[in-house]
Amino acid sequence: MSETLSPPRLLPSGDAAITVEFSRTIDDAANRRVLALDRLISAEPIAGITETVPTYRSLLVHYDPVEIGFDALGEQLLARAARALPTASGTRRWRIPVAYGGENGIDLEDVAKALATTPDEIVKRHVAGDYRVAMIGFTPGWSYLSGLEKFLHMPRRKDPRLLTPAGTISIGGIQTGVQCLAGPSGWHLLGRTAVRTYQLHRDPIFLLEPGDAISFTAVDAKTFAEQDRAAAAGEVIAELVTP
Repeated sequence: MSETLSPPRLLPSGDAAITVEFSRTIDDAANRRVLALDRLISAEPIAGITETVPTYRSLLVHYDPVEIGFDALGEQLLARAARALPTASGTRRWRIPVAYGGENGIDLEDVAKALATTPDEIVKRHVAGDYRVAMIGFTPGWSYLSGLEKFLHMPRRKDPRLLTPAGTISIGGIQTGVQCLAGPSGWHLLGRTAVRTYQLHRDPIFLLEPGDAISFTAVDAKTFAEQDRAAAAGEVIAELVTP
């Protein structure tokens, strides 16, 4: 399998980081290779690396240039990339409850109109999706998910909101996502979850990890309120379906 995979590009990112780029577009296969390389580096550390940051299509590798140079590190990264093969074994699957529509999903009606269907159909399709955490970023715990079916692909809003609620479940472009903290967003808000993907004083601080599988289940507003109170008290609301 490794013989058919093209090597990634190595791009200097300042004087103390290398971007290992597997694709120039959002690509699920490339993302799996990113995560595989990240795991291999964690299992077999390279002297001089200080941090790795996986994204959809590349791995940002921070390093100490006093300890290792760009060329030497690049050679080792390419060698590991050739060995790092994606695997589905050990994947965790989470089931996340979502209250769709109403005050919890203020864009659901508009999304249904834009796609010439009903809010119930949007919810049905979104819940039926099989998603992967492709990356964590933007704000702590913000989980970008791949796997959104083509029917639900929507251009981002022309007028981004300066503040959207914590726990928002939204779609934007070809992605869906779980927003942990309140913040700005140009995505379309379908619902909210009580799940805290990030809690500073919880162990683990970050609930979801890149590579995790995600499915959603619909709950009513009353259940959401009950779950939200429990989650605020530290309870993990998401159901871990597989370890």
